[in-house]
Amino acid sequence: GAGLQADIKSCEALGAFAMNAVTAITVQNTKGVSGVIGIEPSFVQAQMDAILNDIGADAIKTGMLATVDIIETVATRAQRAL
Repeated sequence: GAGLQADIKSCEALGAFAMNAVTAITVQNTKGVSGVIGIEPSFVQAQMDAILNDIGADAIKTGMLATVDIIETVATRAQRAL
């Protein structure tokens, strides 16, 4: 979504390298969001594992976390990483 794209641009502008795990897909335009599909928590974890087991992370920023299961998955994996 636009949030993910904006985060990448912000990181690059500050000289940081951004890696991303997609947690939801949205239907949106400049007027708003009209649909959200959360990604399966096990797939979110797999994305995070792939990134964190490769280059690691100095910081972790979250965006949209669409369900409680995704929140718990991201929080658990982030705690192990930092």
